[in-house]
Formats: sequence, structure tokens, C-alpha cells
Amino acid sequence: MKITEISKGITQLSVNIKDILFESLWEMPNGVTINSYVVKGEKTALVDGVCGWDGVPESLFKLLDEIDVDIKSIEYLVLNHLEPDHAGWIEDLLKVHQDFQVICTDKGADIFEAFFDTDVKVHRVKDGDVIDLGDGKVLSFTTIPHVHWPDAMVSYERSSQVLFTCDAFGSFGIFEKSTVDDAYTDAEILSYERDTIRYYSNIIAAFSPFVLKAIEKLENLEIFAIAPGHGLVWKSRAKKILEDYKTYALYQKGSARKEITLIWGSMYGMTAEAVQFVEKRLKASGIKYHIHQVPETSWGEVLTSVWTSSAVILGMPTYEYKMFPPMSAVLEELGKKKVQGRKAFRFGSYGWSGGAQKELEEINDRLKLNWTFIESYEFKGKARDEDLKIIEGRVTELIDML
Repeated sequence: MKITEISKGITQLSVNIKDILFESLWEMPNGVTINSYVVKGEKTALVDGVCGWDGVPESLFKLLDEIDVDIKSIEYLVLNHLEPDHAGWIEDLLKVHQDFQVICTDKGADIFEAFFDTDVKVHRVKDGDVIDLGDGKVLSFTTIPHVHWPDAMVSYERSSQVLFTCDAFGSFGIFEKSTVDDAYTDAEILSYERDTIRYYSNIIAAFSPFVLKAIEKLENLEIFAIAPGHGLVWKSRAKKILEDYKTYALYQKGSARKEITLIWGSMYGMTAEAVQFVEKRLKASGIKYHIHQVPETSWGEVLTSVWTSSAVILGMPTYEYKMFPPMSAVLEELGKKKVQGRKAFRFGSYGWSGGAQKELEEINDRLKLNWTFIESYEFKGKARDEDLKIIEGRVTELIDML
């Protein structure tokens, strides 16, 4: 647990979470932080909430004790987003304190009432609404719906120019040295970027058009620091994280990096032999590439690589007239996240019948992936030299397209 003063009267409370699946779905090899913020004027506001992943609030209560804030002195609970990793502790809060106002959007209020049985006053805010905490501390609010739930908003403290964003502009990862970006070199920040992209692609990606709208709404704010619910507080690089998120959002339609992701699966090793050949070709080309075997590699890791790649190679056999099932599952998830506009090539082995191509085309059309495919290539049984020569030519064609 960490306590960090972000600005005068604004304190961050942060807890590290490890060895769990985010949303019970996404792996986080480097963990994640959950951040909460106390804003003190003459009145005290708690912005979002820190709790254990199971909703137990002891971490938050302990951190408040350490900064001498009585839980019963909190007059405003600002909920930028009500997903239970930020709001799951409120059930226990209500057992000891109910004399406060919840501040959230109209959609947030609907969710709050669905999650909690309480008569606590809920104040529904809209763009431009303010709350004066006294002593110069004024919070204003801007809605950013669907980044990534419809209830989402940001809160802005005017005197300090700190923007509280909850799930927007966050990242995975645990940061032992400091929870503020200015403690790290540019090289260190760059090394953490994959955790930010992993967070974006796994959690935010499907809502990329809304991310662009949110950034546009915020562009006229003078921002000293961006304080998200997960990851680092962005002080020296506040503009950069906004620019990065805009870039990540634009990756959705296919204008991503000059990279290729090779996703493959094999039942009996015949497709695997061709995959080894393709990897040698990619290595010789000098192009940056990622390679993932399914189902061994998690969806989240695959999605992170594909999100930054302009091209994808699929290597998988036919399985009972259709695609190798782990491959179709991954493609379904890529479709749900709206990973669109990639250039692609598919190859693979079949035994007694083909059929994988038909399912691939169906997924591409149904999920509106809009991937542009070089002609797929299937070989019966083991790939011979003539098969590998054709595969090499099509991989080369894909590289040239980049």
C-alpha cells in the first residue's frame, strides 16, 4: 500500500493487486494498482475507492487512518465509474457511515441503485456541474460515456488542475519505486508501455471511438496531473498519455505499427513445422513480429500484440470441417474488441477434408473485421518443399504490403 501527495490537499491511496484475473478474465503478469484519491478543502471528498479484489475495504480504511482522515468526515463520494473494483467496498462503508452524498452521472446513479440498497443521497451530475469543497478546492465534472462503461465521467480539481479519470488513461502493472511518472526515466516508461497497451487492448479497445470523443472534450483543460484508477499518476507526461491513448484508439481501424503477429495452433505438429519455417522468414526480414501459440497463450496477450500490429498471420489446421477451435475462439474475441482493418494471411494443414477457410470468412464478415486477406493456403498432411515455397511467397507479399 502507498500514500502519495499529488498536490496540496490531494492525496493518492494506492494498493497493489497480484495473482488475479482482471474482470475474472484477463491475465495481468505484472499485476495492477487500484488508486483512490482524497481531496480536502473545508469539506472532504473521496474520489473512487481502493479495495481488495473481493470488495473487502480494509485496505482503504487503513490508508485513511494513516493520513488522519476519519471515514465519517467524508461528505462526498465521487464515483467516476462504478465497476466493483472501484465501488465494491461501498457495501461495508454503508455499515459505518451514511451521512454523505454520492456524486456520479445519471447512468452511474442507475447502477448505484442497482448495486446497493441504501437511502444515501445520490447527486446526478452532467457536463460542467461543480461542487465547491471550500478552501479553494472546486471539483467540476465531464462525462465520458463508454470509456468503458456508460456511467464514466472524469472529475477535475480546478485549483490544482488534477484530472481524476478512473479507468480512462490507466494501465496494468505495479510500480514499486513510485506511483507518479516523474520518478521514472523515459526508458523506464517505455519499458512499461506494453502494460499500458495490454490494459487498453484488453479493457478499453472496443470503445475506441468513445476514447477519441473523450480526449476531444478534455483538450481545452489545463492539466497538471492525470490521476487514474489504475497505474501511474501522469504529471510530467500528462500530455503524452493523452496522445498515446489517441494513438491506441486509432489502431482499431488498422493504422497500427509496422508489426506482424503470428498466431498459430497445431494438433499433430504438421502445421507447427510450417510455422517454424514462417518464423524464420519473418526473422530474416528484420520486421518486428510477435508469435503466439493457442490455446497456450492467453487471449489477453494475443490481443495486445494484434492491437499494435498492422498485419496478422494465422497458422492452424482444419478440425472437423472447421478451424482449429482455439483459433476461432481467439478470432471471436478479436472481433468483439473490434480489431479491424488488418492485412492477413492464413495457412494450415488438413487431413481428410478442408473447411477452415469457410469459417474464417464467416467470422470476418459477421464480426465486421474487414481484414484484407492474401489468398489462404492449405496443404494436405505434411508441408512439402513446394508448399513451403508458396507459403514463403505469400508471407513475403504480406511483408511488402506493410
